[in-house]
Amino acid sequence: MRPNEAKEQAGKITGARFMAETLKGYGITHVFFVEAILRYTLKELEALGIRRVLTHSEKAAAYMADGYARASRKFGVCMSQSVGAANIASGLQDAFLGASPVIALTGRALPIAQHRHAYQEIDHAPLFDAVTKFKALVETPDQLPYLLRQAIREAMSGTPGPVHLDVMDLRGETLERAEGDWPVVIEEPFTHLPPFRPEPEARRVDRAVELLTSAERPVIVAGGGATVSQAGPEILKLAQMLSIPVATSLNGKGSIPEDHPLSLGVVGVYSRWCANRIVAEADLVFFVGSRTGDLVTNAWRVPKPGTPVIQIDIHPAELGRSYPNAVALFGDAKITLQRMISRIKPKASPTPWAKHAQELVQRWWEEVEPFSTSSQSPIRPERLCREIAQALPPDGILVADTGLSAIWTGTLVPITQPSQRYIRCAGSLGWGFPGALGVKCALPDRAVICFTGDGGFFYHLSELETARRCGIHTVTVINNNHCLRQCMENVHRVYGEDPGKREELYDFREVNFAKIAEEMGCVGFRVEEADQLAPVLQRALKVDAPAVVDVVTAVDYTIARPWAPM
Repeated sequence: MRPNEAKEQAGKITGARFMAETLKGYGITHVFFVEAILRYTLKELEALGIRRVLTHSEKAAAYMADGYARASRKFGVCMSQSVGAANIASGLQDAFLGASPVIALTGRALPIAQHRHAYQEIDHAPLFDAVTKFKALVETPDQLPYLLRQAIREAMSGTPGPVHLDVMDLRGETLERAEGDWPVVIEEPFTHLPPFRPEPEARRVDRAVELLTSAERPVIVAGGGATVSQAGPEILKLAQMLSIPVATSLNGKGSIPEDHPLSLGVVGVYSRWCANRIVAEADLVFFVGSRTGDLVTNAWRVPKPGTPVIQIDIHPAELGRSYPNAVALFGDAKITLQRMISRIKPKASPTPWAKHAQELVQRWWEEVEPFSTSSQSPIRPERLCREIAQALPPDGILVADTGLSAIWTGTLVPITQPSQRYIRCAGSLGWGFPGALGVKCALPDRAVICFTGDGGFFYHLSELETARRCGIHTVTVINNNHCLRQCMENVHRVYGEDPGKREELYDFREVNFAKIAEEMGCVGFRVEEADQLAPVLQRALKVDAPAVVDVVTAVDYTIARPWAPM
């Protein structure tokens, strides 16, 4: 280890002070929790200037820590007492699916109480098996220094992900009040993502360049790993040198400016048809930091099976997982692309293939234009997305829930500025609002707009009180069609021509969320006409309070099914 890679502070210290100073040393500014857990540590955190965000549910605490981690490129921290561990675990599912480094701390009954039906106590280990990279039981104070550091390393290394530490006892006081000569060691590489940037083998880089430059119809697909690596500039440079169209996953959205002629937009299930068409027509697909799951490949149909694939990933087990690799590049995306760029001679630009891709993108925009500019009432989601795109500041962050919220924003809100960011839920409906609060905690000086539906917002609307109490000033835009709209077609398909109350499976009462926001001390806006959207969004971005923009849309507005090859 180089001398400047670790900072160490030694001396007698309590467990509570050790944890607080460790988090401070890693640059953590907020922790998210539900009482009652690690009270002595929380007291020490206050003394060190770290904000404690008390939430209304453990799941929301996990979501906030997740959003904080994705935005800050550090790890997020959530915690609860023993009885809340099951809720914390369910909240870590999204962090696990989204490759987000979250450290979950929970209390655990003392050994004498185990296997004796202790009040509120169950075995935690199975709860966290499927949603963590690493988990450990901290049974003695002397275990704390090395297990906490190991948890941080595990969360931040390779493909990031959540970890879990179960501390003795229910509230962790045994651990907190113990004293020891425990050095506070801060390992600099793990203070940010990525901690390391491994390089691929030179011969593999040469082979990848050879295939890429000889392909007639190559396409780049940038995934979440490209975002973590901050490889966007390299992706854009490589694409421009060889005139290669670029599609992204939702997690890779914004890797290149989406108004660039080579940008195809999002590919897969939550996608534009033009992106799917071009990726399906490609004779070589270059996946950069993508897990090649069913969402980005439209159930492994885009690209077509058998298409030659080059893949970069920092986790070697991902290479070739779903598509056999013509060349597998184990390494950091940014460094690997830099090595490739140094070996490439630019082609004449644009190529006929790039022109073809650009024509399809233009056709797609022309198809959605009438809806994006519509003054129809109830308001069309396409128009709502257009207004959000225009309102999003040059350094603004758009946070999207899953389902239609991800489809609408992923396809219709272009990220065009280098400092703009798009952060989306990895699949858990309801993540959007608390996730956005975590994002705002990480980046308090930047505008954060959350896009969710009424179905998603209902999950955690109690956190409006948290936002108001803690001064977390986000703008939450609710696509309010009083139903679970994405589910509707499939419900109707199941019923067919049979009678029955099918709407009971997806319909809600009509609710004015602006009034609810005001009752909780926030600012609420109810928007029923499209021409009100622009001025209301500007007002919402300027108010000195959490704001809710409740936009009345209609149940019959939906989006086309994703394109796939016949």
